[in-house]
Amino acid sequence: MTRRIVAVTAGLSQPSSTRLLTDQLTAAVTAQVTARGEAATVEVIEVRELATDLAQLMTSGLATPRLDEVRELVSSADGLVLVTPVFNGSYAGLFKLFVDALSPDSLTGMPVIVAATAGTARHSLVLDFAMRPLLTYLRAVVVPTGVFAATEDFGGAEAGSGLASRVRRAASELAALVVAETGAVAGFAEGSADRDRSDRAARSSGVGLAPVTPFEQLLAGHTG
Repeated sequence: MTRRIVAVTAGLSQPSSTRLLTDQLTAAVTAQVTARGEAATVEVIEVRELATDLAQLMTSGLATPRLDEVRELVSSADGLVLVTPVFNGSYAGLFKLFVDALSPDSLTGMPVIVAATAGTARHSLVLDFAMRPLLTYLRAVVVPTGVFAATEDFGGAEAGSGLASRVRRAASELAALVVAETGAVAGFAEGSADRDRSDRAARSSGVGLAPVTPFEQLLAGHTG
């Protein structure tokens, strides 16, 4: 069976350390899924390319076809890798805008790696105090190991080895959930198929639902 891994990267520049970390994580996840006897495909979503689409959704309640396609891609994934730069001690506003565009049910039971990049290690708590609560609220299954990378982690060999270790550990944890159970090919672990079907049945991309009526229209109808 081929598992679909979707990576959402919210870096604002090109190239960016956020995309670099995303690529490291997806490569590691692919290797870990393969090591468990299954194949994996990776699709990367660059959030900055959706900035206009996200702004339109938030201001008008109308999603573009492009954004609908992305939302369906996310909700149908077998596992997610979410990576954001840190701004003012939290995830980037563009990253939050993307998450706000998702249906509240789109990540139910979804295995997720949370990761972030910043200039210094003092921002590393963003994983546990901002990203993890956000994904828990959406009923995603966040792996125990979050991956934070400061600028120095992309430098010398000693710092890089620490980052590589965190990447491998997080990838192993995600692969174990994606393939249902560590060391077991998906579908052979008792009850794994039932749990997977249940989680997928509970997910909804929100695409095709009635559009949100802008507040001013609701207000006009009420006062009229």
